[in-house]
Amino acid sequence: MGEYSNSVVLSKMKIITKGKWLWTRTIGSTVVGELVDSLIFVTIAFLGVLPTELIIPLIISNYLFKTGVEVLFTPITYKVVNFLKKAEQEDYYDINVAYTPV
Repeated sequence: MGEYSNSVVLSKMKIITKGKWLWTRTIGSTVVGELVDSLIFVTIAFLGVLPTELIIPLIISNYLFKTGVEVLFTPITYKVVNFLKKAEQEDYYDINVAYTPV
């Protein structure tokens, strides 16, 4: 669900920004996707295994770490995206797409 949320937000933001501001799209979609992922994963993996008072700090630290990695990797993402757009001479927009997870 986290990856799905990330993909939908990234796709919709690309349309809204008309393909500009890649960093806002990658970080913005990560903020949403990693929140969903961290909430679901940590809850399923550790609820009943770890003391309840550790679950929220674990969700927060998991979320902050993964979101921080995305922020740090943004310059690399720019290089990869620009390389691929140039090599493939393509730039996709998910217009009129039905966003269904199945």
